[in-house]
Amino acid sequence: MTDIRIIKKYPNRRLYDTEISSYITLEEVRQLVVDGEVFEVRDAKTGEDLTRSVLLQIISEHEERGQPMFTTQLLSQVIRFYGDSLQGFMGSYLEKSLQVFLDQQQQFRSQLNNIMGRTPWSMLNDMTERNMDMWKSLQQGFLNAAATRVRETADTAAKAKKDGGK
Repeated sequence: MTDIRIIKKYPNRRLYDTEISSYITLEEVRQLVVDGEVFEVRDAKTGEDLTRSVLLQIISEHEERGQPMFTTQLLSQVIRFYGDSLQGFMGSYLEKSLQVFLDQQQQFRSQLNNIMGRTPWSMLNDMTERNMDMWKSLQQGFLNAAATRVRETADTAAKAKKDGGK
């Protein structure tokens, strides 16, 4: 058995979990994500990796029902980054931002379990301040990386112009 669970997607859109030798639903794939299972969704015929498209499909279905997580404004802003020179940074920026949030959430839960003479509000205020400091640091790192990228691009363009002018 491999470390990565393989799910095959057939042309009829059915998903086959090779680990349990059974067809599964999209909701069961979502549960694998929630459970922290490592898996890949592969096209049954070509072997192409379809994991991202299946995950996006799960998000899309969940956004259509209940309370959406992504506002129209947020989705519009994300779309604007496609084709932008900073597109490559955006994915890792969002990933790191979410990781900071998850770390803070875990820390908050841990501290709530260990309340010793402190009110939840004072703990929440302390965590909010720490979270804001971490968020500012993360944003500054992103902006510094973006500024470096812009400078490198400008330097390359200036050098190319200078070399082309000779």
